[in-house]
Amino acid sequence: MYCPPRTKPLLALLGLARTAWRGEGDLLSLMPAKAYTMRIGTLGYSRRTILLVNDPALVRDIVTDPLDVFPKSDLMVGALAPLVGDSIFVTSGEPWRRQRTMIDPAFTHMRITRAFTAMQAAIDEYEQRLDLLAMTGEPFSLDLAMSHLTADIICRTVFSTSLKSDTAREVFDAFALFERSVAQVKLQRLIFDPAWADVQQQPDVLAACELIRHHLGELLDGHVGANAEAYNDIASAVIGARDPATGAGFTRKELIDQLGVFFLAGHETTASALTWSFFIASQRPSVPQRARDEIAALAGDGPIEFEHTRRLAYLRNVFKETLRLYPPITFLPRVAAQDCRIGTRRVRRGALVMIAPWTLHRHRDFWRNPHAFDPDRFLPEREHELTPGVYMPFGQGPRVCVGKGFAEVESALILARLLRRYDFEVIKPERVRPVARLTTRPAEQIMCRVRLRS
Repeated sequence: MYCPPRTKPLLALLGLARTAWRGEGDLLSLMPAKAYTMRIGTLGYSRRTILLVNDPALVRDIVTDPLDVFPKSDLMVGALAPLVGDSIFVTSGEPWRRQRTMIDPAFTHMRITRAFTAMQAAIDEYEQRLDLLAMTGEPFSLDLAMSHLTADIICRTVFSTSLKSDTAREVFDAFALFERSVAQVKLQRLIFDPAWADVQQQPDVLAACELIRHHLGELLDGHVGANAEAYNDIASAVIGARDPATGAGFTRKELIDQLGVFFLAGHETTASALTWSFFIASQRPSVPQRARDEIAALAGDGPIEFEHTRRLAYLRNVFKETLRLYPPITFLPRVAAQDCRIGTRRVRRGALVMIAPWTLHRHRDFWRNPHAFDPDRFLPEREHELTPGVYMPFGQGPRVCVGKGFAEVESALILARLLRRYDFEVIKPERVRPVARLTTRPAEQIMCRVRLRS
């Protein structure tokens, strides 16, 4: 069976040395071999305890967290705060519940039937670019292509504007810099710093966040005042959200915080998974062939409609298996806000509690051939092989991603449209390997060429 690229685990100290030598801030390089076999245990040697939890029952208790013992970790909050402020993505407890109550109605504007037209229009435009690249044979970045396409879709859905606008393009470029450079994890912080130490971001990261928030504010301001009635999108729904207890809406800063999350979560995670999907398809000719046979049986040579995306069983399983092997959010770090117990283990206040879809999805106790690409493991007749609670690419519990259905339809449509029309050839596939920064991304951009299918 085909095993796509992964970071080979080493002993803890060797993994630490590898991470330091590469200087990538990559958590995958730190994962020792035992991370893929233990149910719960400490990682490495550090001032604060780093506890990895792979037991599905304990994971469920932590993410459900009815007593607010395990808020989002200080590492994640410190990394993302310059971009998304005190938004729903980083808050915990009562502030999170207030925001979620206000925002939930806005998610009806992510109704997939409403967004499907925007998805089709964005892909129509991007195919024109790929047609030109196919004609010239010019190499291009697969990562950048997927980020551009999904960012265009989310811009159309949230703000009713395409990525062609100068403002949207600047937001995209600044976010790319933020994702590459954000100081989410530094070895010094992991090993030497106490919990809740200040996170110092690089000046270029702060400048990128400032630019993004400035442009989000401009997009937001276009939705208020005399133009407000012209819009019926996610941005206008969030503007209209009200606190059920007080009747107050979000302030302008809070609106930018929340819309920053929509932009972040709405395109970057899907782009990550699509990058790996197209890479795998380029290495396994049977994948695009099976997908094309399925598409032909459902849609023939005609357009791929919304109802088709629901019935593309093989293609959806390809995406599910890609999410298993390369979960976009590699780690879901929490912090113990007080002394507590996780199972039978005593945990001190300030301990970093790591829930890792990456290790859960590759744990030898829960998966047959855990590192192999096998989309058929999600067939109905093999459901008995799946352990409940260990597959969580969209999280689980109260904070499960509300955009799950949106992402599944979006990815099925993009994969179906582009695999039917193009062949992707990756340049130097042997150099491809994953790293975990803000999302699970290739260490270097995946360069490829595209050919039009006859």
